[in-house]
Amino acid sequence: MYGKKVRIITADEAAALVRSDDTIAVAGFVGTGHPEALTSALEKRFLREKEPRGLSLFCATGQGDGAGRGLDHLAHESLLKRVVSGHFVTMPAVTKLAVEGKIEAYNFPQGVIAHLFRDIAAGKPGTLTQVGLHTFVDPRQGGGKLNDVTTEHLVERVELAGDEYLLYKSFPVHVAFLRGTTADEYGNISMEKEAITLETFAAAQAARNSGGIVVVQVERLAAGGSLDPKQVVLPNVMVDAVVVAESEHHPQSFTERFNPSYTGQIREVRDRMGPLPLDERKMIARRAIRELASGDVVNLGIGIPEGIGYVASEEGRTDFTLLLDSGPIGGIPAKGFSFGASTNPYAVLDMPSVFDFIDGGGIDVAFLGMAEADPQGNVNVSKYGGSITGCGGFINISHTAKKVVFCSTFTAGGLRVQAEDGKLRVVNEGRHRKFVDRIGHLTFNAAYAGSKGITILYVTERAVFRIVLDGLELIEIAPGIDLETDVLAHMSFRPLISSELRLMDEAIFR
Repeated sequence: MYGKKVRIITADEAAALVRSDDTIAVAGFVGTGHPEALTSALEKRFLREKEPRGLSLFCATGQGDGAGRGLDHLAHESLLKRVVSGHFVTMPAVTKLAVEGKIEAYNFPQGVIAHLFRDIAAGKPGTLTQVGLHTFVDPRQGGGKLNDVTTEHLVERVELAGDEYLLYKSFPVHVAFLRGTTADEYGNISMEKEAITLETFAAAQAARNSGGIVVVQVERLAAGGSLDPKQVVLPNVMVDAVVVAESEHHPQSFTERFNPSYTGQIREVRDRMGPLPLDERKMIARRAIRELASGDVVNLGIGIPEGIGYVASEEGRTDFTLLLDSGPIGGIPAKGFSFGASTNPYAVLDMPSVFDFIDGGGIDVAFLGMAEADPQGNVNVSKYGGSITGCGGFINISHTAKKVVFCSTFTAGGLRVQAEDGKLRVVNEGRHRKFVDRIGHLTFNAAYAGSKGITILYVTERAVFRIVLDGLELIEIAPGIDLETDVLAHMSFRPLISSELRLMDEAIFR
């Protein structure tokens, strides 16, 4: 009993299935795994017909290359009415519409969205979780709304068994645009050449059980029943139509056509990569990895933390396991628009399952980015500088990991430093302060995290801070750096200074 054969259609025919006012789910991660043939066809239809209109975009992460590909195909004011996303930085045109108040915009934690797909599929009223409490997604802090035209409340605070939770409300998913590698004639989908499997299964279920349509972009077709059943990620009962994409619309990521080390087809020899230059990013990474213990399960965020895996490999630290919220376990995370993939992973899980592990406290150490921090140690990474970045998996991870290490340059905008004989010299100071009196968006609540027993550190190229009862405390400075002129003079507040203030290890700067 195999069912009927799946519909094989063109990308233009897939775009024609989307109706005005639909909610459309699109799976992908930064520049990896995006169904480019489908979203580009939808844009072409809109430009040609001025239809569909008033779409709501629902995605766990932003997807694109910052230059027009990805979800920016939907960045037309009449085409798009609303966006609910975990991350925005790789879709600047969509972000611009949100910043200008031309569309409704919500930012929810990436893991919440991954789980919400699953809960919609299961017919639940929403996702009940403590993730997001006491941050900007808490209804008492704005409920994840990003501009003044966004007024509907999609999150509510509830009490259960004496504890408080957030309920992220379910809604129907009318269309899911997804991608895989191979489809057989019945619509079974495998993902053997995809770097990550994402929330593909959950999103397909959500659309299917909402009475919606699931369209999957693939690279190739196979005879019916010829796929290894253990390799089928989407069974035919969840797939309505398949589009075989042109190769230009089906790169593994927006950086690389195909890298077999991401999929386990080969294992790349890491020692051929060569050392990274000794710049501020490497200095931060060198100090950060000193927070690792043998056997730790470690997560790396976007930005400066991306390079920690490379630096650890350079310096022979291989006694811990990296886990990315996009799905890979083990290996070394890719950088740039391939971020989300890993070279030489041991396993690749689906995103909702990874966040089950994360939300339950499975991460020992998380290295995360930081746009700005205040005297209490609260951190903003989601909305600053007149634009929207989004929280991604940051809120899930930063409030559940056993230790959180924020990694950032001390200032931003033109900063140049130089290491000389084990000492650090600031060549050109950054124009923008990172340590400010008041942050613009509450992405990390230090007091709430501290109440859960989480160890919290802030590592820069010239100073290291920790959270104590009374706020941010300076515990280390780099050799060659003057406390008053190179550190305190470039903070908007005076931190606590440890009575045991010490120098960072000179080896970091050699």
